[in-house]
Amino acid sequence: MPVARPEPQEPRVIAHLDLDCFYVQVEQRRNPALRGQPTAVVQYNDWKGGGLIAVSYEARKFGVKRSMRGDEAKNVCPGINLVQVPVSRDKADLNVYRNAGSEVVAILSTKGKCERASIDEVYLDLTDAAKEMLLESPPESSEFTFEEATKSNILDLPSDVGDREENVKAWLCRADANYQDKLLACGAVLVAQLRVKVLEETQFTCSAGIAHNKMLAKLVSGMHKPAQQTVVPSSSVQDFLASLPVKKMKQLGGKLGSSLQDDLGVKTVGDLLGFTEEKLQEYYGVNTGTWLWKTARGFSGEEVEDRLLPKSHGCGKTFPGPKALKNHSSVKSWLDKLCEELSERIQSDLSCNKRVAQTLTLHARASKENECNSMKKFPSKSCPLRYGTGKIQEDAMKLFESGLHDFWGSRSARWSITSLSVTASKIFDIPSGTNSILKYIKGPSSNASTAILDSSSTPELTPFVVHEEQCEPSSIKEECDNSISATQCRLIEGKGAPKKLSKVQGTGSILKFLSQSQPAQHEKRNFDGLICSHQGPESSSGASVAEQHGRDNINTAVDHSSGSGDTWMLNVEDIDPDVVGELPLEIQREIQGWIRPSKQATPKKRGSTISSYFSPARR
Repeated sequence: MPVARPEPQEPRVIAHLDLDCFYVQVEQRRNPALRGQPTAVVQYNDWKGGGLIAVSYEARKFGVKRSMRGDEAKNVCPGINLVQVPVSRDKADLNVYRNAGSEVVAILSTKGKCERASIDEVYLDLTDAAKEMLLESPPESSEFTFEEATKSNILDLPSDVGDREENVKAWLCRADANYQDKLLACGAVLVAQLRVKVLEETQFTCSAGIAHNKMLAKLVSGMHKPAQQTVVPSSSVQDFLASLPVKKMKQLGGKLGSSLQDDLGVKTVGDLLGFTEEKLQEYYGVNTGTWLWKTARGFSGEEVEDRLLPKSHGCGKTFPGPKALKNHSSVKSWLDKLCEELSERIQSDLSCNKRVAQTLTLHARASKENECNSMKKFPSKSCPLRYGTGKIQEDAMKLFESGLHDFWGSRSARWSITSLSVTASKIFDIPSGTNSILKYIKGPSSNASTAILDSSSTPELTPFVVHEEQCEPSSIKEECDNSISATQCRLIEGKGAPKKLSKVQGTGSILKFLSQSQPAQHEKRNFDGLICSHQGPESSSGASVAEQHGRDNINTAVDHSSGSGDTWMLNVEDIDPDVVGELPLEIQREIQGWIRPSKQATPKKRGSTISSYFSPARR
């Protein structure tokens, strides 16, 4: 349910820009011969010519609509050009459109806080830029008004064709206007400049709405299309909303809007003005009731998020009618394809934008055969996302099995899946100074720099990043030619003598992953059995590693009186069990020995410790 947010104390200038029939424009740029011709972009589907996802304005004049199929569009407009969306893995590939949208976002983000709302629409907070313009070169003091801005549509302003541009120019340059309208006038000029720049650099036209909040800007951006902009002065808000159908409002198109119509008889936003805030709170709760009361008056405190990249990555496919999936093998086949695409996209996001996704979610639509309630909702299922195509495919299938069990129970009966999608969400930036664990575990012949992001060559790798710090003990000199870092640690086994590790190129101990967050000279911390000495600048000693065979002597005092380096110890309680589960089985057993020691010490066997992963140095 929607929640009211505090309104800003200062007036804002918010714009919503929507690219005109975007998919068609992308195809027209790829094939200029389509410009000026009736054109539609068809989603990948061979049933009745495929579904239309974008229709040019030339085709709309013939009555072609997005709800039509390709065959129907040809009957309405025989000369229409139907362009099919690129296909990959037997489904639509939208990458060419995503990349084109990114070009536009890069331009728009130069003027203010930018929020990419979808593949073809953007919110802009132009408040600071508008204030700067108002101080330095306000429209009323300028001899020249940007021509494109004079073509704006101003709500409640007379729109006579003959004097329209003069009326708009007069409104933009009013010296007696209040502060809010002056900011909007500056915002209108800024948006007009941005739209012209987008057209010049990308060949795309866009329409825009300019208002004091996101809600109003979104509502009016599509009022005058294509390639136009609409401004909403504060004085025109109430009249504009009064006759607006309630279902047109964001978050009122579903159950809440239906409830307003059925329970309160509300047909338009203006009808809500007849209800007090207390009455709306009585029906819908405090938060939603307040939100409805403010919405009816055009108030919205929602801020523009500074986000140029998507909040999630999703891949989906529908299976209408006879194409519905009716067995596990067909579901797995399609899930594998969807997960492969998803893996590529999140790996690209990691490589290009240094972002990591945290959650994998599976959505599906299903029906039961021979059931009265045949369209019961298939529950969505989520789990922590593990990087690597194979692991994503494995987890997605487990999520499907779990959802199917909840949907149908343990009964063995027929079902059909009409839609499948997988989503990677909760995406965060990688903190500076971190690297993938893959850099530390590649073998001598591996190229660590490229293997980090190559999901095809290492399908079972997971997204574990660690702070990369130097840690060198201060006892025995040892050379290291590691291409990533010259890091060596040691594990102290009570009073036992340490076992040396020979020089190995391109490899390193897993203890390198467990770095201290704030190294300091001469700092000692007594933890549970894992010690790493940090070499000071005055020390030239190297590293050695000892193995731990039991827990009897883990708290034995260790003499570091030489003073040549720093010592730190790792508390095994800080080791994340989820991360341990992603390591090779032998390493898991060793680390589990630190976390949950066995009652009896077991003799060491070749291949059961970390040190066994390092081959001896060649003499």
